[in-house]
Amino acid sequence: MHRVRCQRWVLGAAVVGLALNLRPALAAIGPLLDSIEAATGLSHTGLGLLTTWPVLVMGLCALGGRQLAGWLGERGGVGLGMALVCTASAARLGATGRHGLLLTALAAGVGIALVQTLLPAFIKRRFGANAGALIALYTTGIMAGAAIAAASAAGLSARWGWPAALAVWALPALFALPLWLWATRAAALPAPAAFAAAPAPRRSFRRNLRAWELMAFFGIGTGAYTLVLAWLPPFYTSLGWSPSAAGLLLGGLTLTEVAAGLAVSAWIGRFPDRRGPLLAVLALLIAGLACLIAAPASLALPACLLLGAGIGALFPLSLIVTLDHIDDPAEAGALAAFVQGGGYVIASLMPLLAGMLRDRFSDLVEAWIAMLAGAVLLLMLCLRFSPASYRRIDR
Repeated sequence: MHRVRCQRWVLGAAVVGLALNLRPALAAIGPLLDSIEAATGLSHTGLGLLTTWPVLVMGLCALGGRQLAGWLGERGGVGLGMALVCTASAARLGATGRHGLLLTALAAGVGIALVQTLLPAFIKRRFGANAGALIALYTTGIMAGAAIAAASAAGLSARWGWPAALAVWALPALFALPLWLWATRAAALPAPAAFAAAPAPRRSFRRNLRAWELMAFFGIGTGAYTLVLAWLPPFYTSLGWSPSAAGLLLGGLTLTEVAAGLAVSAWIGRFPDRRGPLLAVLALLIAGLACLIAAPASLALPACLLLGAGIGALFPLSLIVTLDHIDDPAEAGALAAFVQGGGYVIASLMPLLAGMLRDRFSDLVEAWIAMLAGAVLLLMLCLRFSPASYRRIDR
């Protein structure tokens, strides 16, 4: 019993270690956009692509999650994904032109996609009834990595230059990869077959209305995350803030996301009906966006706290309510891949749209207004997610 418990702790640590590496390649970009723009001459639309491309690839790879699981297996696929994240980050030390940055963004997106596509089914299978809590810790780890990257990017850039500030995130990935491989080695597992390729799910979700609703919910909610991640620091530097201060604001926001994610992990078991928590966090998100629109300078701190709490809780809740619909781990993983796949495609459009709007209007207020409309749509959509409605996934 003690050995099994120890193995679970090691596996949990490996999952969190992977999670910490799934956002620095994106989160470090926002505070450095002004420097990258000056060095490369990219337009705001082109700068938006540095976030849009990885998120789009994350979505497309997730849609092929069943094939990826069959070809690579969970252990090998996740390991390959982390190796790509490490390599893409390290390559940014020399790939400082516009094409090099876009290619490394693409490679990082593929690596992140492999990990995110294969890991939910692994968690569901290995941790059973405790999967919800570990999913929340996993998503919290993702946001913690983003917080560290966002808060430190400007300082690292001032000391070593922006290419090094991007490339330094190869180091934690270099640590997480062997930890994952060691934790999932056959000798450490009571049931080695659990890490074989996931069994093929028996059905497709492409004609299921509930699956599409879950996809839209995840995609629009994650769009708020990608929008803030990419454009909050440039928004505040355009208001006269220093890059360091704008980066710290994004870091504070993502730290609030971490706290919100931990709260979800601790308390979600008390809410079998997820609609109450979802409505509460959406209200926080809407209030934060209203602060950015109405008075971004004077309400910067409230906006940071409200957005962080709303986005930080919404991300794990979106995954949890998706996994709630199906008990079978393989089919739950397939549903999560479908939801995340289309959802990340939707979310990838928000940074690009914001860049286009900034090129057109020289401002980002219109992007915050568009996101506010999306959050109101989510309020209406989440009312449909009663536990009694979960059976709609079987239709």
